[in-house]
Formats: sequence, structure tokens, C-alpha cells
Amino acid sequence: MAIYIDADACPVTRIAEDIARKHGIPVTLLCDTNHQLTSDYSTVKVIGAGADAVDIALINLCRRGDIVVTQDYGVAALALGKGAKAIHQSGRWYTDDNIDVLLMERHLAKKARRSGKHHVKGSAKRTEEDDKRFAERFERMITQAEGEANE
Repeated sequence: MAIYIDADACPVTRIAEDIARKHGIPVTLLCDTNHQLTSDYSTVKVIGAGADAVDIALINLCRRGDIVVTQDYGVAALALGKGAKAIHQSGRWYTDDNIDVLLMERHLAKKARRSGKHHVKGSAKRTEEDDKRFAERFERMITQAEGEANE
């Protein structure tokens, strides 16, 4: 098992690394050339700037049983299709049961933005409670994945 983090502007990178280190799971942080990342635990892969370059690289690396941390529903859908688990920075698990609805919501929001008639409000400022929720759910995902790997 490995953990791949879509690390461009990801607010939970250090939390995920700390939990992965506790479990002895390797982590790869993927970012584009517009971001500078360093880590004393994870492998950092800087991918050339370009539309979806990081997303494509991440999906090419992940395998069945891996865990992907991303806020991109499309990346999550592709990871699920490869048999990986995926989690949002909010702690929401992406599953086969919810990914279609999430992708449809993303499509409708994009359509509304393009129409120019709807203003979509940005996300709220991240709180300590958000970090705790992510950590708890990420830990649970790892524990479940470890159990499945041992079956």
C-alpha cells in the first residue's frame, strides 16, 4: 500500500504524512512546477505545469489498495476505478456509492459558473475541527485498507 497526495494547495499534507509515518506507509506528494514542496518523510514528485498533468501522473502511479488524497472528484473517480481508496481533504470518503452524484454536482456547478448568472461562493476558512475530522477519517481508512490487505 502507498499513499498519493494531490499536494497542490492541499491543507492536510502534514497530517496525512504524520499518520502514514505512524503506520509505516510510503507517501508520494505530487505537485506542479508552480509549487515548492519539501518533506522529511515523503517522496516529492514535481510534475510539469500543464492542464491535469499532476492528476494524470497520480493516476498512473496509483494501484489497487493504495490511498489517494485529493479534492478533485475526477481524480477520485479514476482512483476508485483502479481499486484504490480516495479521501477528500474534508475527510469525506469517495466511494462507488457517492462518486456519480459528486461528479454531477461538479458538472452542474461548472455549468452555472459558465452561464455568468450564478456566483459560487468559495469554501469557508479551514478550522482545527476540519483537521481533526480529516485525521480521524484518514486513520480509519488506513486501518480498513490494512485489514483488507491482510485478508
